[in-house]
Amino acid sequence: MASLLLLTLFLCFTFTAIPFFSPVSAEPEAKTYIFRVDSFSKPAVFPTHYHWYSSEFTEPVNILHVYDNVFHGFSASLSPSQAASVLQHPSILATFEDRRRQLHTTRSPQFLGLRNQKGLWSESDYGSDVIVGVLDTGIWPERRSFSDLNLGPVPTRWKGVCETGAKFTSGNCNRKIIGARFFSKGHEAAPGFGPIGGGINDTVEFRSPRDADGHGTHTASTAAGRHAFRASMSGYASGIAKGVAPKARLAVYKVCWKNSGCFDSDILAAFDAAVSDGVDVISISIGGGDGISSPYYLDPIAIGAYGAVARGVFVSSSAGNDGPNGMSVTNLAPWLTTVGAGTIDRNFPAEVILGDGRKLSGVSLYAGKPLNGKMYSIVYPGKSGVLSASLCMENSLDPHLVRGKIVICDRGSNPRVAKGLVVSKAGGVGMILTNGVSNGEGLVGDAHMIPTCAVGANEGDAIKAYISKNPTAAATINFHGTIIGVKPAPVVASFSGRGPNGLNPEILKPDLIAPGVNILAAWTDAVGPTGLDLDHRKAEFNILSGTSMACPHVSGAAALLKSAHPDWSPAAIRSAMMTTANLVDNRLLPMTDEATGKPATPYDYGAGHLNLDLALDPGLVYDLANQDYVSFLCAIEYGPKTIQVITKSPVNCPMRKPLPENLNYPSIAALFSTATKGVSSKTFFRTVTNVGDANTVYRVKIEAPKGVTVSVKPAKLGFSEKIRKLSYYVTITVDSKNLVLNDSGAVFGSLSWVDGKHVVRSPIVVTQMSPL
Repeated sequence: MASLLLLTLFLCFTFTAIPFFSPVSAEPEAKTYIFRVDSFSKPAVFPTHYHWYSSEFTEPVNILHVYDNVFHGFSASLSPSQAASVLQHPSILATFEDRRRQLHTTRSPQFLGLRNQKGLWSESDYGSDVIVGVLDTGIWPERRSFSDLNLGPVPTRWKGVCETGAKFTSGNCNRKIIGARFFSKGHEAAPGFGPIGGGINDTVEFRSPRDADGHGTHTASTAAGRHAFRASMSGYASGIAKGVAPKARLAVYKVCWKNSGCFDSDILAAFDAAVSDGVDVISISIGGGDGISSPYYLDPIAIGAYGAVARGVFVSSSAGNDGPNGMSVTNLAPWLTTVGAGTIDRNFPAEVILGDGRKLSGVSLYAGKPLNGKMYSIVYPGKSGVLSASLCMENSLDPHLVRGKIVICDRGSNPRVAKGLVVSKAGGVGMILTNGVSNGEGLVGDAHMIPTCAVGANEGDAIKAYISKNPTAAATINFHGTIIGVKPAPVVASFSGRGPNGLNPEILKPDLIAPGVNILAAWTDAVGPTGLDLDHRKAEFNILSGTSMACPHVSGAAALLKSAHPDWSPAAIRSAMMTTANLVDNRLLPMTDEATGKPATPYDYGAGHLNLDLALDPGLVYDLANQDYVSFLCAIEYGPKTIQVITKSPVNCPMRKPLPENLNYPSIAALFSTATKGVSSKTFFRTVTNVGDANTVYRVKIEAPKGVTVSVKPAKLGFSEKIRKLSYYVTITVDSKNLVLNDSGAVFGSLSWVDGKHVVRSPIVVTQMSPL
């Protein structure tokens, strides 16, 4: 009888339910779509969501991924009209087209304040047993950075697997690399990349977690690499290479593929797997790469990260490399920790010596045969007015013009190292790589294949002026290896993504900066240090720059803090980093902006530069729970169904609309309308949790932005064994007649709570915006 009833229910559902897919005429090209499904609509007759989704299609459809943990839904390869048909199903909450993302492409642990014998390294046992999930290009497991020597057994809570594939066996996992997966279904289904576009190129890629690109190996070892003695990149940056959390365990999720980027459907599947596997930290150095930030409900990184953070997983993301332009920061969701890049006190100097004796400073990681002081004629192909020639694009150079000469190439469009290869093919003997106005004086070293010196915009202009006035202009390039103790450092990297937040300026982004310039870390054997196909050099370590390199520093830092404070939430960990961040460089002067040489602002560095010596004991933290984020989404006028796309569970927004600026964030951004004249005020509400000594009193210290009045009530907070949380109000008052904004359109200050031992600092940003 029970079986008959079950069959009746099944038949009833089959004939009355609205199918996800209706037959349509053939269409030329399918695309991958991600569908958010109301999981509560699943009929009980189906044992899993996959069975439900599969049964609802009236003809075979290529379901790529089913998401169960951070997101409920699936991705499938469909024609646009098929996708539109699926969207009509009442259980579908939202759909978005799969999008291609880009990677945001030693000494840095000490620069963060980590010391061997005391502090966070010793308190956390170097991050032992914390599991860091890295979503990237995979890993080269044989590197010394991934040795499991003297590590204990794999944590018993780990539920992940070691997937095998091309040149990757179960033996490539160990007690350090405790899991590895790869995700390629979205990539292979994408137009231009799938079967029609050739799919994965097995001659340059591995259908496995093995890293053919190098980026993933570099970020993984930056976050959690073991100590590797006598490390260097062709003699540069020699010493002991180590990650921020050397004893943390690594879980590798390969979502990005050589020469073809990373697809949202695969990224979301990796988030889903990582949370299910049991990671504690997720590091994702990936972003849009198009300068456009999608709303959170259309952004799979934001959606996946929310699902992870809701389960207690800290997610660190890169701020993007589109600086120094304003509003260029990416990965903006307030539950993400967004990391910009700064320099460290190490550099790789080179210099251009002109025929008139002038010496112009630059940087280089060239390690081949030097020019030995010999002077060569120099030429600037851009003098002709042809843009492609000025950029040294492929096939743009006239061999008759450049043969036997040092060639000036402008930075931009094609990779910096590729320009040198173009020069070499045309017969040039060396290259001077010049910054444009947008890059300013910001320089990064590259392992060029020909003698090359990168110079800033001012030096580049000087060299071009010298050529224009001297028909017999000549130069040579000298290389000076590695120097440490460089001042000033840190400096905000010119490429680092900048605020304000383009989606919700009430939330300051980036959150903070970390080392991201000229970072030494492990590398793949699949490609040379430039990543170019013609670069056949092998390197155990490579030196890279980008917010991609800054992000894993914070991921490793989160692992240390999680190990030292297992009960801290992701928000508490972020707060500890932000409120203790540095604002001064190693000259004890305010940090500067590499692009301009002027003092940097919170739009450049957020709360400041990561300082783990202080983050271990921050005194107070600004904590957040899932409901706080839901209130924020209600405040920015997302409806309940839209919010459910992000949160999985249905939500109800309160009758009284909350204010987005009252999210309990460790920074304060006050927006005033340009239409408001005279005096106006805004009041903000914050709650702090005492994580330090139980019986202590904090007093407020205010550094008000110029032309702004800031008041705090109460001005004193007294904590005890019973009182661990206290709240306060901040009122910011401006007079439009006296408010003078700086070049970035804002003025800046800070609010600190001080108890004689701790300084718990929050940046204040005040700006005006035109009404919509």
